[in-house]
Amino acid sequence: MNVQRQAVIDAIKGRLIVSCQAYPGEPMRRSDITAAVAQSVVAGGAAAVRVQGIADIVACRQAVEVPLIGLIKFGHEGVYITPSISHARACALSGADVIAIDATLRERGEGETFADAVSAMHEEFPGVAIMADCASVEDAKAAEQAGADFIGTTLSGYTPGYQYARAATSGPDFDFIAAVCQAVRAPIVVEGRIHSPQDLAAVYQYPIHAACVGTAITHPWRLTEWYVDKLPKA
Repeated sequence: MNVQRQAVIDAIKGRLIVSCQAYPGEPMRRSDITAAVAQSVVAGGAAAVRVQGIADIVACRQAVEVPLIGLIKFGHEGVYITPSISHARACALSGADVIAIDATLRERGEGETFADAVSAMHEEFPGVAIMADCASVEDAKAAEQAGADFIGTTLSGYTPGYQYARAATSGPDFDFIAAVCQAVRAPIVVEGRIHSPQDLAAVYQYPIHAACVGTAITHPWRLTEWYVDKLPKA
């Protein structure tokens, strides 16, 4: 294991990762705002941040010193989280310490596989870790075999039409977390629908490496909707 990559893995063990992302069309979809949000969550104790897009990776790399998980969303359906080696390479060149890549067993562009991406990135950027965004236990097992540094539960409930798709849960997919913990030995990062400190405490009852929270910390649009939905109905 590369020393630099191992240091990143060790730095987030038992800690909190915060996803700092805004969606296209939202008022906060600006790199300077993403960087400010990243600085804020790091000040609050986040051990790493997860950001999307080259501009945001560059801005956050200049704003914070903690490990940065970078990804590129390209397209709107199918495999769109860092879907090619060229996208992964762009993340690394922009300053990402970890690159999040869709690790589902679905077809992806350019005839590449997730294993191809892991092999290429570890050879070209040996200090950069790879996080496998998985939707199923089958994905997790294949990602570990491919050499992924982290196994993420990120895509559970978000892959409609996929043969191994899981139904979306209202909170963390505890059954999936438990199954992945049984299936792989690589460090597991739980991500997806952790909506409260209580949810975070609950996922840490499993033998995971770290957890990532996004919407419940960094997405005021959705947070406001949660509160508005609880208002008395006329």
